[in-house]
Amino acid sequence: MEQQITIERVNVAEVKKLQEIGRSTFFEAFAEVNTEQNMSNYLENHFSEEQLENELNNRDSQFYFARVKEKVIAYLKINLGEAQNEKIDDALEIERIYVLKAFHGKGVAQALYQKAIDIAHQMQLGKVWLGVWEENYRALRFYEKNGFTAFGKHAFWLGDDEQTDLLMKKELASTNELKTH
Repeated sequence: MEQQITIERVNVAEVKKLQEIGRSTFFEAFAEVNTEQNMSNYLENHFSEEQLENELNNRDSQFYFARVKEKVIAYLKINLGEAQNEKIDDALEIERIYVLKAFHGKGVAQALYQKAIDIAHQMQLGKVWLGVWEENYRALRFYEKNGFTAFGKHAFWLGDDEQTDLLMKKELASTNELKTH
């Protein structure tokens, strides 16, 4: 029997839960292919309580938890306006969709992706874009399956390792996409 996934906006009082899911999912995704030191530095700097509180308090950023029952299993971070990593007009940036490995292949990433698309439509934005590590083949397949195409690259630093993110975008139709639940 499929378990019900709920998606709820994260508030600043939930910063510890955000820190926990952020560190866990990033570590699961990238620890095997990066040095221990680079991972440790990245997790400490980008998932500190102070950093996450600043991001949660940024009016142009939003976080959402995916839960099964009360357990946080994944999260989404979107950016608008000045919070975007690249300034792209008429666009919403999906900065992060991270899912615990135990829940891969269960529709969680698709549900979070759909939440981002729904928000972009509500805001009447023309496109959604993101950066994804060029060697994250699972994520690349996911975004390609959802209609994203590459349009550029930018550097992503994980500790002292310069990596390349592919920039991908999807033009949105003027009417809402059909939900794929």
